[in-house]
Amino acid sequence: MNSRERAAAAMRYQKPDKVPVEYLCTPVGFYEHGEKLNDLYATMPGDFGPTERKPIPVLGPELFDKEGKYHEFRRDGWGILWEYRIYGVAGIPFERPLADLSKVYDYKFPDPPKAVGEQFEKDFAAGIAHREHYYHQSHAGSLFELMREMCHDEDVYCEIAEDTKEINFLADKLSEYARARVEYAVALGADGVSFGDDYGTERALILSPEMWRSFFKPRLKYIFEPAVKAGMTVHFHSCGQIRAIIEDLADVGATSIWPQLPAYDMADLAALCRSLKLAVAIHTDRANTMTFGTPQQVRDLVKREYETFKMADGGSWFYIEADNGFPYENLEALVNTVHEIR
Repeated sequence: MNSRERAAAAMRYQKPDKVPVEYLCTPVGFYEHGEKLNDLYATMPGDFGPTERKPIPVLGPELFDKEGKYHEFRRDGWGILWEYRIYGVAGIPFERPLADLSKVYDYKFPDPPKAVGEQFEKDFAAGIAHREHYYHQSHAGSLFELMREMCHDEDVYCEIAEDTKEINFLADKLSEYARARVEYAVALGADGVSFGDDYGTERALILSPEMWRSFFKPRLKYIFEPAVKAGMTVHFHSCGQIRAIIEDLADVGATSIWPQLPAYDMADLAALCRSLKLAVAIHTDRANTMTFGTPQQVRDLVKREYETFKMADGGSWFYIEADNGFPYENLEALVNTVHEIR
């Protein structure tokens, strides 16, 4: 099997020749560990994209405050001004374009991508080249996350609870944008699309299951519909404990999930996902084991994940990302243990 065939088999519960690996080469990992992280990743190439040596980030003095601490502001295409206090860690909205949701009707939403023109031709050619060897997933964005970035969190929750016209208008416009990105992925001929919304706390859903099903489920079905009709995979990331709606995600078209594993009983989650034929990206506990554990604890956990999810039989793959604060010895234990398993 080549990498694309291997990833496709695992995502569709078919037996791969070896467990696939996916890397997210976050800049913070290279910032903290330098070239030795490039050397480590090179020992085990990934299956979702080429393993290329990444440049080591160099931060200029303009990115540090008077106390010598990293501090940066950046505005995105939605008009959100982000404040960053730790390099490589997600920022916090500093200015929100819809802090006053009554202004939603006057807000100019970004234009969605269109399957015509020079940019599409470039993306189409790049997709063809990628699919010669690797699985091609196109990111389709988020809904709940974007709503909470454009508006204040508490306003989003209250507006959903009250089912206001403004919050429904915003959700519908963002759903149209996300669907356009899915349609763009279909036009590219991608193998699948990925989507992400954090619906859970460490213990339970942020909203009740009933409220989630009323507000989000029909919109997600609408967003994913073009990919489902095209026979593409739909990969869904959601942090927190969301067991109550995992079956609903499969119902709207999700074919795989990237869960926050420590929020679940691992054996229960593995059994549930296998019963739904919902593949799982295995991201070894970043908050505890990878940050504060020993290399032996990392090795033991990786082996338990492999056995619990029956990874040799298909239905899951290893997802590797170097977050801030990971000791290099733990990253080495993670990569080497996965390499030994393969």
